Amino acid sequence: MYAEERQHAIVLLAQEHGRVAVAELAQRFDVATETIRRDLDALAGLGLLSRVHGGAVPADRVRLAESAVPVREETRSAEKRRIAHAALSLLPSRPGGTVLLDAGTTTARLAEILAPGALSTVVTNSTPIASALATRQVADIQLLGGRVRGLTQATVGAPTVEALRDLRVDVAFLGTNGFSVSHGFSTPDPSEAAVKRAMVASANVVVVLADSSKAGADHLVSFARPDDVDVLITDTALSRSDNNALTNLGVKVVTA
Repeated sequence: MYAEERQHAIVLLAQEHGRVAVAELAQRFDVATETIRRDLDALAGLGLLSRVHGGAVPADRVRLAESAVPVREETRSAEKRRIAHAALSLLPSRPGGTVLLDAGTTTARLAEILAPGALSTVVTNSTPIASALATRQVADIQLLGGRVRGLTQATVGAPTVEALRDLRVDVAFLGTNGFSVSHGFSTPDPSEAAVKRAMVASANVVVVLADSSKAGADHLVSFARPDDVDVLITDTALSRSDNNALTNLGVKVVTA
């Protein structure tokens, strides 16, 4: 088990039982107590748990809930369409341009409006996006291998991350469950976070597509700091303070 997966499980246990103990966690995960203490310290540093003597208790602001794709499809659909259309201006203009599309309902909106022949190659970890683009012959479609996570219909896991390490694309368009100045861009699932982190590393330009309802939402795992992201495309309801804070950290904020 990876450290991120263990930490995710620890937070879930804390939420379920109201408290976790170092000795019990060490036995449960078959690791040293010092490893568990480091896990708890890291989670406390993220504001996800509060350390107490011998263990930790949940922090009120932890967010672990995640909706399935059909539910998210119906949420803020108008904003997602505007964001997707704004993202078209960031497609690579050079011949043979390559794009990486993360799984998600907003990135799926972008996939829907890509013109045939607009790109040479589209790489994605989304099974619905790959299927839709392949039937429309938009580009050469490469679906990243790995375990398919049913909730998001995305491929995740070590094979997905390893494949991304060998890639270099012009632009990566990523989704996120939440973003803030302090915690960066985050998601509840460690396996999704690992893939998103590898996507960030594989791209010359990193663009996050996220509606303003995700501003200020901190989820379990941060996959990118603000300075890892070149452009955030969101909607006009993003507050001026959030806009200014991200801009001051080097993120170009585009509102649609």
